[in-house]
Amino acid sequence: MGKIEWAMWANEQALASGLILLTGGIVGVAGQFRGWQFAAYAVAAGVFVCLLEYPRSKRSKGTSVERSGQYCFTVCVKAFGPLTRNYYVRAFLHAAICVPGGFMLATVLGCVCLGIASLIYLVAAIRGEHWEPILPRKEVRKPITESIKNPPQNPPPRPPAEIRRKRVDDLEGAAYDNPISVTDNE
Repeated sequence: MGKIEWAMWANEQALASGLILLTGGIVGVAGQFRGWQFAAYAVAAGVFVCLLEYPRSKRSKGTSVERSGQYCFTVCVKAFGPLTRNYYVRAFLHAAICVPGGFMLATVLGCVCLGIASLIYLVAAIRGEHWEPILPRKEVRKPITESIKNPPQNPPPRPPAEIRRKRVDDLEGAAYDNPISVTDNE
């Protein structure tokens, strides 16, 4: 049975919790709830978590699919070096970020989800996983085959290759015998 890559699950959980934290913060600030300062913090924390978690990590199998537009975020996350590559740091960072969100009802759900993502990152770190950037690959161009260079001249349906008409200058060489007998049924 295959090895579970916990970091992949933690990344998805943390990205979703960042969006939930951001949404709860916007609701708390717009509603001017009591303690709306915690909601303003949740907006900033949600944006930070989303920016940190948007770039996916390369899987150990190598079958990684990057998110659209993740390259510029990958460069930013890669620039911080071991602070963003190490999953122990991410686990404790997410745990610390989620604490103030627990003081307001609008941001509690984002806080709990981010806490769960922190636990999953801790499991990934214990298992020895680390963040590896997905960088664009150089595409190797295959040489164009002869069939692509010279597409068929006649439209389908085409007769089988052995009975196709051969293009020759003389009329007798160009003709072929019809293998199906043609009779007049009148």
